[in-house]
Amino acid sequence: MEKKFDKISFKEKLDAQTVFPAIYMFKFIVPNGRQDEIATLLPSNEMVVKASTKGKYVSATIKAMMPSSSAVIEIYEKASEIEGVIAL
Repeated sequence: MEKKFDKISFKEKLDAQTVFPAIYMFKFIVPNGRQDEIATLLPSNEMVVKASTKGKYVSATIKAMMPSSSAVIEIYEKASEIEGVIAL
Protein backbone atom coordinates (compact mmCIF):
# COMPACT_ATOMS: atom_id res chain seq x y z
CA MET A 1 0.00 0.00 0.00
CA GLU A 2 1.41 3.39 -1.02
CA LYS A 3 1.72 5.96 1.76
CA LYS A 4 -0.18 9.18 1.02
CA PHE A 5 1.77 12.44 1.29
CA ASP A 6 0.34 14.60 4.10
CA LYS A 7 1.01 18.13 2.83
CA ILE A 8 -0.54 19.86 5.83
CA SER A 9 1.55 17.96 8.37
CA PHE A 10 4.73 18.40 6.31
CA LYS A 11 4.10 22.15 5.94
CA GLU A 12 3.55 22.49 9.69
CA LYS A 13 6.82 20.66 10.41
CA LEU A 14 8.74 22.77 7.89
CA ASP A 15 7.37 26.00 9.36
CA ALA A 16 8.16 24.85 12.92
CA GLN A 17 11.75 23.83 12.10
CA THR A 18 12.79 26.40 9.50
CA VAL A 19 12.76 30.18 9.26
CA PHE A 20 12.09 31.06 5.63
CA PRO A 21 13.64 32.20 3.39
CA ALA A 22 16.23 29.46 3.90
CA ILE A 23 18.55 27.15 2.04
CA TYR A 24 16.77 23.80 1.75
CA MET A 25 18.43 20.55 0.72
CA PHE A 26 16.41 18.32 -1.61
CA LYS A 27 17.46 14.68 -2.00
CA PHE A 28 16.00 12.34 -4.59
CA ILE A 29 16.74 8.86 -5.88
CA VAL A 30 15.83 8.24 -9.51
CA PRO A 31 16.52 5.57 -12.13
CA ASN A 32 19.78 6.32 -13.94
CA GLY A 33 19.02 8.53 -16.93
CA ARG A 34 16.26 10.52 -15.22
CA GLN A 35 18.56 12.88 -13.31
CA ASP A 36 18.05 15.57 -15.97
CA GLU A 37 14.37 15.62 -15.05
CA ILE A 38 15.34 16.36 -11.44
CA ALA A 39 17.71 19.13 -12.60
CA THR A 40 14.82 20.91 -14.35
CA LEU A 41 13.02 21.31 -11.01
CA LEU A 42 15.65 23.80 -9.82
CA PRO A 43 17.60 24.72 -12.96
CA SER A 44 19.67 27.56 -11.51
CA ASN A 45 21.06 25.43 -8.67
CA GLU A 46 23.95 22.98 -8.63
CA MET A 47 22.98 19.33 -8.47
CA VAL A 48 25.33 16.71 -7.00
CA VAL A 49 24.76 13.27 -8.50
CA LYS A 50 26.06 9.95 -7.19
CA ALA A 51 25.46 6.61 -8.90
CA SER A 52 24.42 3.54 -6.94
CA THR A 53 26.85 0.63 -6.66
CA LYS A 54 25.30 -1.22 -9.60
CA GLY A 55 24.59 1.99 -11.52
CA LYS A 56 20.87 1.37 -11.83
CA TYR A 57 19.92 4.42 -9.74
CA VAL A 58 21.39 7.81 -8.94
CA SER A 59 20.96 10.05 -5.94
CA ALA A 60 20.54 13.72 -6.70
CA THR A 61 21.07 16.44 -4.11
CA ILE A 62 20.20 20.07 -4.73
CA LYS A 63 20.53 22.93 -2.26
CA ALA A 64 18.31 25.88 -3.06
CA MET A 65 17.19 29.11 -1.42
CA MET A 66 13.50 28.63 -0.81
CA PRO A 67 11.17 31.53 0.06
CA SER A 68 8.58 29.45 1.95
CA SER A 69 7.44 26.01 2.99
CA SER A 70 4.82 26.18 0.22
CA ALA A 71 7.62 26.57 -2.35
CA VAL A 72 9.37 23.47 -0.95
CA ILE A 73 6.15 21.46 -1.19
CA GLU A 74 5.63 22.66 -4.77
CA ILE A 75 9.04 21.21 -5.75
CA TYR A 76 8.18 17.87 -4.14
CA GLU A 77 4.84 17.81 -5.97
CA LYS A 78 6.56 18.41 -9.32
CA ALA A 79 9.15 15.75 -8.50
CA SER A 80 6.42 13.22 -7.74
CA GLU A 81 5.45 13.34 -11.44
CA ILE A 82 8.85 11.89 -12.44
CA GLU A 83 8.59 8.16 -13.02
CA GLY A 84 10.44 6.12 -10.40
CA VAL A 85 11.43 9.05 -8.17
CA ILE A 86 11.92 8.60 -4.44
CA ALA A 87 12.08 11.77 -2.35
CA LEU A 88 14.09 11.63 0.85
